[in-house]
Amino acid sequence: MQKEESLDFSLWMLIYPLFFGLSIWTVYWFELTFGFDFTDYGIYPRTFTGLRGIALSPFIHSSIKHLYSNTLPLMILSSAIFYFYSKISWKIILYGIILSGFLTWLIGRPAHHIGASGLIYVLVSFVFFKGIFARNKRLIALSLVTVFAYGSMFWFIFPIDNKISWEGHLSGFLVGFLLAIIFKKEVLRKEKYDWEREDFNEDDDPFLKHFDENGNFIEKLPEEVPIEDQVQTIEVKYHYKETKNNDEDVSGKL
Repeated sequence: MQKEESLDFSLWMLIYPLFFGLSIWTVYWFELTFGFDFTDYGIYPRTFTGLRGIALSPFIHSSIKHLYSNTLPLMILSSAIFYFYSKISWKIILYGIILSGFLTWLIGRPAHHIGASGLIYVLVSFVFFKGIFARNKRLIALSLVTVFAYGSMFWFIFPIDNKISWEGHLSGFLVGFLLAIIFKKEVLRKEKYDWEREDFNEDDDPFLKHFDENGNFIEKLPEEVPIEDQVQTIEVKYHYKETKNNDEDVSGKL
């Protein structure tokens, strides 16, 4: 099989996600410590001032529970993006924030939409669909793990809870799917077996040399080596240790 592309690890693949996590916690700590409330800086649909929330809303959270529920998924999924899609990782994150925020601004209810969940849905959707589209076994495995870990999030793209910005979730999900279609290059390619390559020559394949033109298996012994020399002989040695009733050490060779 053709050699797979390598995935090079870099310490920045952990530093960036850690920075994201620290950033949203720092903003919330600042609010509590100095008595600020940044909710008004969230996305407020179809208003000019509400546009600022596209860039600011991912850093604003309403409670510890809200913050905690977004921190781990954001860090884990962004780590996966930086590792498996390192060449386009920043494009996915930046375009994901802008496009999902803008779509939320278009379709959202008249309320302040805050939190990093829109970006999280972008990452979940992108990882899932890109793995399927790329048809690379490692990316497919990543897709399955993502579904197993975050599959329950799918229900929150529907209006099942008025306190949750399902519009932001839906926007993130749709944008992740769109990005998975747009970014066709600079990802791990589908693995190809040797016989799938254009330059494959059957006469040079060591496995196919064991079959004739009719597909029958043949096993040829090297002609230059006599058949009797190709049979391995086994030499067995045994020794007897001297005992009290035996004055001599008896040894033999078979």
